[in-house]
Amino acid sequence: MLRKQKTLPPRVLASETPAQAAANKLAREQRDAQVRGVSSIHEMREAIKQTARALPAITTVPRVRGLGAADFRQRAALGLPFLIDGVVGRWPLSAHTPDLLRDKHGHMAVRARVGDYINTAFAPDRAMQDMTMAEYLDLAERTEGLPPYLGNLELRELNRMCHWPTWFDKMGPARFWVGPAGTLTPMHCDYDDNIFAQIWGRKRIFLAPPHHDEFLYTREASAMLFGSPFDPEAPDYDCYPLARQATLIEVLVQPGDMLYVPAGWYHQVRALTFSLSSNRWARGVPLALAEE
Repeated sequence: MLRKQKTLPPRVLASETPAQAAANKLAREQRDAQVRGVSSIHEMREAIKQTARALPAITTVPRVRGLGAADFRQRAALGLPFLIDGVVGRWPLSAHTPDLLRDKHGHMAVRARVGDYINTAFAPDRAMQDMTMAEYLDLAERTEGLPPYLGNLELRELNRMCHWPTWFDKMGPARFWVGPAGTLTPMHCDYDDNIFAQIWGRKRIFLAPPHHDEFLYTREASAMLFGSPFDPEAPDYDCYPLARQATLIEVLVQPGDMLYVPAGWYHQVRALTFSLSSNRWARGVPLALAEE
């Protein structure tokens, strides 16, 4: 028997009653649905997983080049991930080195993930610390073990040096991910289409299709975000025996690579060297579900 997803109870703030927490959760889901032009986030999630069941199995992520908007959308509509050449390498930011962060942007305010941010990745009380970019770089250099991580931040000073393609009708703001080798975002999925740009450094990414949530012991963090405790880099099949049935696809992203991650695809991301990455999530009906 397949193990069902666990749904976390609505997060209850100190000032909220359980009824208020449930009402606020419902309101957030309704706003999410409105922004994306769907009637129900739950129905969208289920449609993504049902569509994924008909996808061909893949063992590698293909690489393409020279995509215009129409070509990108046509390929993305297939519902499979792919790498794109020839975009990120032309960005002004790609021509710089990591020294830029300290020399030109050391004053920039950032919020770092500190402590055990892997096992608390989807908890509301994950430890965070405010500092400047220069202070972060100093902290990362002297930290032993799991290094602190700048993740999912809007860094507008850096985004001015990035030229994002207009492949989607509507997109969220660029988010940045900065950290030395060893920083990790554990296995999770977002229910928005995602384009991920590797600007500096190298990362290892593991991907799994949406319907393999049945094997990944997933839990809901929000209507648009589900996390998994399974680590494909150190698989514990005693604790997570169903994970043996999950299809896991490994891809190494290099400087200049852009990766399309379709909505609902699970992914885990580890920096192999000091890395700067950026991504943007679409804000619309996932292309795998869009009608021509």
